[in-house]
Amino acid sequence: MSIVVIGAGAAGMMAAGRAGELGAKVLLLEKNKKPGCKLLITGKGRCNVTNSGDLDTFIRSYHGHGRFLYSAFNRFFNDDLRELLKENGVNLKVERGGRLFPVSDKASDVVQALIKYCQRNKVEIQTEEEVLEIIAEEGRVKGIKTVQGFVACEAVIVATGGKSYAATGSTGDGYKWAKALGHTVIPPRPALVPLNIHESWVKELQGLALKNVEVKLLQADKLLGKEFGEMLFTHFGVSGPVILTLSYLVVEKAT
Repeated sequence: MSIVVIGAGAAGMMAAGRAGELGAKVLLLEKNKKPGCKLLITGKGRCNVTNSGDLDTFIRSYHGHGRFLYSAFNRFFNDDLRELLKENGVNLKVERGGRLFPVSDKASDVVQALIKYCQRNKVEIQTEEEVLEIIAEEGRVKGIKTVQGFVACEAVIVATGGKSYAATGSTGDGYKWAKALGHTVIPPRPALVPLNIHESWVKELQGLALKNVEVKLLQADKLLGKEFGEMLFTHFGVSGPVILTLSYLVVEKAT
């Protein structure tokens, strides 16, 4: 079977590598100059790969919507990911809160491990290749249209990410293609994002990082959530792990 995977981020490289491992002929397309652009900036350039928590801990972390992940996590979970990276040259270490980082503290090593995984399984990787459209006839994929022309295939895996960071290529292309093919698309909302603060004094604290602090999110006198860990003041507001974790609640109440 011939498969085109669109997007050479973490999901795209893993999907392409696995499809190749199972015997498919795989073409992995990335519109940026190199794979893994978003991975390179995660965890302050260190890449928080996963967490050492058990299955139920992961499900609870998806805030009431995680039950659908039981099936996927039962097939491939954190230990499996750890082993896959180890097989491709990256060992992980556990830090506070069960967070797993590469021993080298380099996100680039994780990117190279996933590229190696693809190469070992004969995946063809093409960068600077922008996909314009997925072509389907009578309910079946026939290929894709790129800036360069038409590419025939029997299946397409869309791994373009969300709409969170245009500079890394996450511009929401996948939603457009899914809608064109007849899928219902729920409008995306921000999550795991920094928060803007109206008060001007925040700018005076720009660059201040706090460790081991508890942050509470209140609406009037009602406690919506709280997290313990690290936070950072920026020129526009607040960021850091505890803020990113709570941000979905802010968006949920604001929309």
